[in-house]
Amino acid sequence: MGDTPSERFRENATEIASILVTGFWLLALFTGQSWWLPAMLFGYVVVIPIVEMLFGDGEGDEEWWDDMWDDDWWDWSNGNERSSEPAETGEPNNRDALETLKNRYARGELTDEQFERKLERLMENDTVEDVEERLRRKERDVERN
Repeated sequence: MGDTPSERFRENATEIASILVTGFWLLALFTGQSWWLPAMLFGYVVVIPIVEMLFGDGEGDEEWWDDMWDDDWWDWSNGNERSSEPAETGEPNNRDALETLKNRYARGELTDEQFERKLERLMENDTVEDVEERLRRKERDVERN
Protein backbone atom coordinates (compact mmCIF):
# COMPACT_ATOMS: atom_id res chain seq x y z
CA MET A 1 0.00 0.00 0.00
CA GLY A 2 1.26 3.46 -0.84
CA ASP A 3 2.27 5.86 1.89
CA THR A 4 1.21 9.15 0.33
CA PRO A 5 -2.30 10.14 -0.79
CA SER A 6 -1.17 10.34 -4.42
CA GLU A 7 0.20 6.78 -4.29
CA ARG A 8 -3.04 5.53 -2.73
CA PHE A 9 -5.02 7.36 -5.42
CA ARG A 10 -2.98 5.72 -8.20
CA GLU A 11 -3.46 2.28 -6.62
CA ASN A 12 -7.24 2.78 -6.32
CA ALA A 13 -7.91 4.93 -9.41
CA THR A 14 -10.16 2.39 -11.12
CA GLU A 15 -12.27 1.86 -8.02
CA ILE A 16 -12.56 5.62 -7.48
CA ALA A 17 -13.57 6.15 -11.12
CA SER A 18 -16.18 3.38 -10.82
CA ILE A 19 -17.71 5.00 -7.74
CA LEU A 20 -17.75 8.44 -9.38
CA VAL A 21 -19.30 7.14 -12.61
CA THR A 22 -21.96 5.22 -10.69
CA GLY A 23 -22.73 8.19 -8.47
CA PHE A 24 -22.94 10.53 -11.46
CA TRP A 25 -25.44 8.49 -13.47
CA LEU A 26 -27.48 7.58 -10.37
CA LEU A 27 -27.74 11.26 -9.48
CA ALA A 28 -28.91 11.98 -13.03
CA LEU A 29 -31.43 9.13 -12.85
CA PHE A 30 -32.91 10.16 -9.52
CA THR A 31 -33.14 13.83 -10.48
CA GLY A 32 -35.12 12.94 -13.61
CA GLN A 33 -32.45 13.76 -16.19
CA SER A 34 -33.04 12.17 -19.58
CA TRP A 35 -29.32 11.63 -20.25
CA TRP A 36 -28.63 9.21 -17.38
CA LEU A 37 -28.41 6.12 -19.64
CA PRO A 38 -25.85 7.61 -22.07
CA ALA A 39 -23.87 8.85 -19.06
CA MET A 40 -23.88 5.35 -17.56
CA LEU A 41 -22.84 3.68 -20.80
CA PHE A 42 -20.14 6.25 -21.52
CA GLY A 43 -18.79 5.91 -18.00
CA TYR A 44 -18.63 2.12 -17.99
CA VAL A 45 -17.58 1.64 -21.61
CA VAL A 46 -15.14 4.53 -22.00
CA VAL A 47 -14.11 6.24 -18.76
CA ILE A 48 -13.44 3.23 -16.52
CA PRO A 49 -11.48 1.24 -19.14
CA ILE A 50 -9.32 4.28 -19.89
CA VAL A 51 -8.63 4.82 -16.18
CA GLU A 52 -7.74 1.14 -15.87
CA MET A 53 -5.35 1.36 -18.82
CA LEU A 54 -3.70 4.48 -17.39
CA PHE A 55 -3.50 3.51 -13.72
CA GLY A 56 -4.08 -0.25 -13.58
CA ASP A 57 -1.27 -2.62 -12.72
CA GLY A 58 -2.13 -5.03 -15.53
CA GLU A 59 -2.33 -7.90 -13.09
CA GLY A 60 -4.45 -10.65 -14.61
CA ASP A 61 -4.39 -9.20 -18.13
CA GLU A 62 -2.13 -11.93 -19.49
CA GLU A 63 -4.24 -14.65 -17.91
CA TRP A 64 -7.41 -13.12 -19.34
CA TRP A 65 -5.84 -12.92 -22.78
CA ASP A 66 -4.69 -16.55 -22.59
CA ASP A 67 -8.14 -17.68 -21.51
CA MET A 68 -9.80 -15.67 -24.24
CA TRP A 69 -7.77 -17.10 -27.08
CA ASP A 70 -6.92 -20.55 -25.72
CA ASP A 71 -10.48 -21.60 -25.10
CA ASP A 72 -11.71 -23.44 -28.13
CA TRP A 73 -14.92 -21.41 -28.39
CA TRP A 74 -14.62 -20.14 -31.93
CA ASP A 75 -14.07 -22.10 -35.11
CA TRP A 76 -11.92 -19.74 -37.18
CA SER A 77 -12.06 -21.98 -40.24
CA ASN A 78 -15.72 -21.30 -40.96
CA GLY A 79 -16.53 -18.38 -38.66
CA ASN A 80 -18.98 -20.24 -36.47
CA GLU A 81 -19.19 -20.65 -32.77
CA ARG A 82 -18.27 -24.17 -31.80
CA SER A 83 -20.70 -26.16 -29.79
CA SER A 84 -19.73 -28.15 -26.75
CA GLU A 85 -21.00 -31.26 -28.51
CA PRO A 86 -18.54 -33.44 -30.42
CA ALA A 87 -18.66 -33.15 -34.17
CA GLU A 88 -20.63 -35.78 -36.06
CA THR A 89 -17.47 -37.10 -37.65
CA GLY A 90 -16.15 -38.13 -34.26
CA GLU A 91 -13.47 -35.43 -34.31
CA PRO A 92 -13.05 -33.84 -30.88
CA ASN A 93 -13.53 -30.11 -30.50
CA ASN A 94 -10.17 -29.77 -28.75
CA ARG A 95 -7.86 -31.89 -30.89
CA ASP A 96 -4.45 -32.35 -29.43
CA ALA A 97 -5.42 -30.15 -26.50
CA LEU A 98 -3.38 -32.10 -23.99
CA GLU A 99 -0.29 -32.12 -26.20
CA THR A 100 -0.64 -28.41 -26.92
CA LEU A 101 -1.06 -27.70 -23.24
CA LYS A 102 2.04 -29.73 -22.36
CA ASN A 103 4.09 -27.99 -25.07
CA ARG A 104 3.04 -24.50 -23.98
CA TYR A 105 3.89 -25.32 -20.38
CA ALA A 106 7.27 -26.74 -21.41
CA ARG A 107 8.05 -23.57 -23.42
CA GLY A 108 7.24 -21.46 -20.36
CA GLU A 109 4.19 -19.79 -21.91
CA LEU A 110 2.00 -20.87 -18.99
CA THR A 111 2.53 -20.48 -15.27
CA ASP A 112 1.99 -23.43 -12.98
CA GLU A 113 -1.42 -22.07 -11.97
CA GLN A 114 -2.51 -21.49 -15.57
CA PHE A 115 -1.37 -24.99 -16.59
CA GLU A 116 -3.18 -26.66 -13.70
CA ARG A 117 -6.37 -24.67 -14.29
CA LYS A 118 -6.40 -25.48 -18.02
CA LEU A 119 -5.62 -29.13 -17.31
CA GLU A 120 -8.52 -29.31 -14.87
CA ARG A 121 -10.82 -27.73 -17.46
CA LEU A 122 -9.64 -30.21 -20.07
CA MET A 123 -10.17 -33.13 -17.71
CA GLU A 124 -13.70 -31.97 -16.94
CA ASN A 125 -14.53 -32.60 -20.58
CA ASP A 126 -12.41 -35.67 -21.23
CA THR A 127 -10.24 -38.02 -19.30
CA VAL A 128 -6.53 -38.03 -20.05
CA GLU A 129 -6.92 -41.52 -21.45
CA ASP A 130 -9.58 -40.31 -23.92
CA VAL A 131 -7.33 -37.52 -25.12
CA GLU A 132 -4.31 -39.82 -25.40
CA GLU A 133 -6.36 -42.40 -27.31
CA ARG A 134 -7.48 -39.73 -29.79
CA LEU A 135 -3.85 -38.70 -30.23
CA ARG A 136 -2.84 -42.30 -30.94
CA ARG A 137 -5.68 -42.68 -33.48
CA LYS A 138 -4.67 -39.48 -35.21
CA GLU A 139 -1.04 -40.60 -35.39
CA ARG A 140 -2.13 -43.95 -36.91
CA ASP A 141 -4.28 -42.12 -39.47
CA VAL A 142 -1.36 -39.86 -40.42
CA GLU A 143 0.95 -42.86 -40.80
CA ARG A 144 -1.55 -44.61 -43.11
CA ASN A 145 -1.74 -41.60 -45.42
